[in-house]
Amino acid sequence: MSNKELQDIFKALSNESRLKILQWLKEPSKHFPPQGVHMPEEDAFKGGVCVGSIQEKLGISQSAVSHYLDLMQRAGLLESARFGKWTYYRRNEKVIDSFKAEINSTL
Repeated sequence: MSNKELQDIFKALSNESRLKILQWLKEPSKHFPPQGVHMPEEDAFKGGVCVGSIQEKLGISQSAVSHYLDLMQRAGLLESARFGKWTYYRRNEKVIDSFKAEINSTL
């Protein structure tokens, strides 16, 4: 993992709301209502949570939530899938595991 990638992840995690989102998405069924209403049955984006559900839980504007999610996705922490006009996000465990391993080996 490059220093730039590490910096992007640290930047994404430096905001309390973004950190909460990542924590909530670790156990989405515990923190959000059932998801997938807008997903075709054959295309289950397992663990995905609709932007609207995240926005409602945070209690901040849709534009702020969208900005946070975009920043976290660009840092590699999240994956997204769009179904019609609804976008779902979930954790990118591969990147998160790589980040944890990098922290363990370098810090």
